[in-house]
Amino acid sequence: MKLRVGTFNVENLLTRHRFEQGGRTETAAAMSLFHFPRADERDAVERSLAVALEDDKRQMTALAMAEAQADLWMLQEVDSLASLQAFFANYVHRIADHRYGHFTLIDGNDRRNIDIAFAARRDLLGPGQVRAVSHKELSFAEAGLYDGDLAALGIPRHGKVFARDCLEIELEFGRRRLSLFGCHFKSMNNGREDGRQVTLPVRRAEARAVRFLIEQRFGHDWREANWIVLGDLNGYRHGLGPLAEPVDEGISGIEPLLDGFAVDPTRTLPAHERWTHFRRYWSEALERLIDSHMPLDHILLSPALAAANPAPPIRMIRRGLPYRVPLDPRDPDRSMGKLATACDRYPRVGWDRPKASDHCPLTVDLTIP
Repeated sequence: MKLRVGTFNVENLLTRHRFEQGGRTETAAAMSLFHFPRADERDAVERSLAVALEDDKRQMTALAMAEAQADLWMLQEVDSLASLQAFFANYVHRIADHRYGHFTLIDGNDRRNIDIAFAARRDLLGPGQVRAVSHKELSFAEAGLYDGDLAALGIPRHGKVFARDCLEIELEFGRRRLSLFGCHFKSMNNGREDGRQVTLPVRRAEARAVRFLIEQRFGHDWREANWIVLGDLNGYRHGLGPLAEPVDEGISGIEPLLDGFAVDPTRTLPAHERWTHFRRYWSEALERLIDSHMPLDHILLSPALAAANPAPPIRMIRRGLPYRVPLDPRDPDRSMGKLATACDRYPRVGWDRPKASDHCPLTVDLTIP
């Protein structure tokens, strides 16, 4: 049995026009140019602006998903089941070759209420063939994960492990079974330049918790079972600098999932292709701009799936990224003139926005033993 499995951080697929006051960058820039004497007037304008911007963005998000043609999707940063269903009905299904259903979303722990969601081709599964379990309540103590690094951050022993959730989806295809563990680990951005290092203990605990759940679920047979860990893990060891120079970023936090446990199929790709996110920022410490192509999104295979798929076809759909992103990290010319005239994006993609997302979809074609 062959399946194309995809993960995509769709970047704030919302039914709300903001998280909080000034909490959504898409509207904040334009709103900062105007003065509104009354709060209700400002709110009405911001709401209208958000609707217009969201329509542009979601057309491109749908284009990226339609191009990817995945059979199964694990999505991150989805506001609600209602927004998920509306997005597929009014955007994806207007352009995609597939029709999707089996929509699943369970409210998680994120303070902004952006959650992990699942969707599958409608004709692929029937009633009773999809089972969903949330692990949002799992605590550090229950999983035996509490340590001094977490205590130093002021995190309590009985606090919840997952910053969002680990959404377990079990699929039954006749005699074949496949378990998906959808994740969105703690972000590396905590408003500080050293955010990666400061938040590392949380991501490491999340990775160890996913491993704990898989070992609990399958027992001694975890190596022979068909399971996948996928999502925005916000962790990577090697990024890419200018000219695709490999940059060793040090411990990522997701090592518990990789060291002798799951297999990363992107290891078969050339180094310059292993990225799903781009960041360009000013480093106060170094007093210069930093460019980094980063593999934040992952599809990690069980040993059994990896053995059955030693070099599976992998795709990252990048035409929905904004023009400011160099799609080839090896290219030395990153001038605005070169990037803005590359002609390798969807219609109406902008320099910074609108865009499909700040991540690209990642898909892997697998044979399920």
